[in-house]
Amino acid sequence: MFFFSRRSVRRLTAFDRPALIRLLDTDPVATVLARVPVEQRRSLTSAIGLFDSDGLRSVAWAGGTLVPYGFDDDGLDQLAAHIVKTSPSASSIVGPQDQVMGLWKRLESHMPEPRDVRVEQYSMVFAREPQVGGDPLVRRATPAEAPLVYPAAVAMFTEEVGYDPSGRYYRSRVENLIGEGRTFVRMGRGFNGEPKVEFKADVGALAGGVAQIQGVWVAPELRGQGIASACMSRVAQIVARQIAPTVSLYVNDYNLAAVRVYEKSGFVTVGHFSTVLL
Repeated sequence: MFFFSRRSVRRLTAFDRPALIRLLDTDPVATVLARVPVEQRRSLTSAIGLFDSDGLRSVAWAGGTLVPYGFDDDGLDQLAAHIVKTSPSASSIVGPQDQVMGLWKRLESHMPEPRDVRVEQYSMVFAREPQVGGDPLVRRATPAEAPLVYPAAVAMFTEEVGYDPSGRYYRSRVENLIGEGRTFVRMGRGFNGEPKVEFKADVGALAGGVAQIQGVWVAPELRGQGIASACMSRVAQIVARQIAPTVSLYVNDYNLAAVRVYEKSGFVTVGHFSTVLL
């Protein structure tokens, strides 16, 4: 383990892995996105650590998504200076609100105009009895259903993020989640009797005993009919029993319909996230 007489920022190495795990353990829900690549045994060179005399104090995973955790104001100054100097590429900054907005305040003048800044997002966990029963039609998607799930996933991403992600990488992502049993669907029939996805949700991040639900989508013609709460209730119960004991998600504060769905499904707010889409 490395120790320093004063605070310093550097890239992590394999020797820092035990200290990094201990740091991430202090808040598994807030750090699940940063912990995924760590548990996948990826190189830690994408992680930027702040060290003081007691060892690793704070960390930011600087991959495709920049996820900061545990920095105070001085630490955010040092992290921002390091990022400006080394120019790591990232398509978004996501994480606890104080971390993301504090870092963005320091980076904003050095970065291109963001596509969106979502200041207030509720970090929620499945922690109480749902107000609605789980929909028994919700189940894991099968690999054979990937061609049906893919358009729903593209529609969800386009609505949420603002651009069409269609391509080989995104298709592979959808297929991998289905293959790992981490995509849940309710299937129905179209006007001509053809099978169609009516609801979908993914365990988009899984690490440290936390399963983060992402990619929640309801077919447009079925919205407002109350199916989402029952579907989410079912998903949360299956995931908590079979995948990870803690089920989490985060949602934009202005999406009042979705917030209400999650509350009815048994989710409670435990923190505040922010996202900057670059």
